[in-house]
Amino acid sequence: MKENFFISNKIRNVFIVTLLVYTFGSLNAQEEVVEKAYAFQTFKSVRMINMQSTETLPKRSLEYRIMHKFGDFAGANGGWSNFFGLENAADIGIQLEYGITDNIGISIARVKGSSTYRQNMVGTFKYRFLRQLEGGGMPVTMTFYGLANMSTSKKSANPDLYDKFSGRLAYSGQIIIARKFNERFSFQLSSGYVHRNKVSSIDKNGLPFIGAATRVQISKVYGIIADFNYPFSKLRTAENGYYPSMGIGLEIETGGHIFQINFTNSRGLNETDYIPNTRSNWADGQFRLSFNISRLFKV
Repeated sequence: MKENFFISNKIRNVFIVTLLVYTFGSLNAQEEVVEKAYAFQTFKSVRMINMQSTETLPKRSLEYRIMHKFGDFAGANGGWSNFFGLENAADIGIQLEYGITDNIGISIARVKGSSTYRQNMVGTFKYRFLRQLEGGGMPVTMTFYGLANMSTSKKSANPDLYDKFSGRLAYSGQIIIARKFNERFSFQLSSGYVHRNKVSSIDKNGLPFIGAATRVQISKVYGIIADFNYPFSKLRTAENGYYPSMGIGLEIETGGHIFQINFTNSRGLNETDYIPNTRSNWADGQFRLSFNISRLFKV
């Protein structure tokens, strides 16, 4: 009897020790997970007003996006005569974007175009290669974004540009770095390059640029977004009628939809358009109403 009692005590002690080890091990594992949790939704959308954000779509999700920019809101070409630009379309785009993984996405779009390149087919690739960690560790998120643009216009529309197939092509690539400072404020910087295969004799094919964007959460549903892009070019100065791309807008999250209503001085939707071709000045009322609306599907 005593021997059985002794064995029972040993079994009980082993059980207690095992339980304690498991409990403390689980707590440590949970603390490690918390320490290594990724910052959630640095930005609500993969796109800001004109530029991209560091966000990528979740794995195996498909987003349908409609983008629209109207005519000048005010100034010589705006006002009541064209209902503050709403009767004109500066640029229109329809896009499908797919998340291959949580960090890699691709898209295809049809974009009207607002300057040299028209009736465009656009393909993009996005790769988030660093993610911000909460509770220490990696302080920022970094993403690469690449774009290829091909005009499908008839040669007669611009024979000088389309005399060869290569003249229809333009590209852009950039590195975007962002940080979510708290639940209400996120900020990002970008550095990129636009290459157009054919340009005028006074222009250059390559055009470097920098950009910045921010989001301020004002409620569970609403946020204020803004972005700015500046091209480095001796040609693109205010004296020659060129201006940096600037926009500010209201972002609304409604379940599976993200709706952005914005004002910007850029007419084009893509980097290969608005980076080299923003010729509207906010001070002259040459800004326009625009919107991006997207719907996310799990596939």
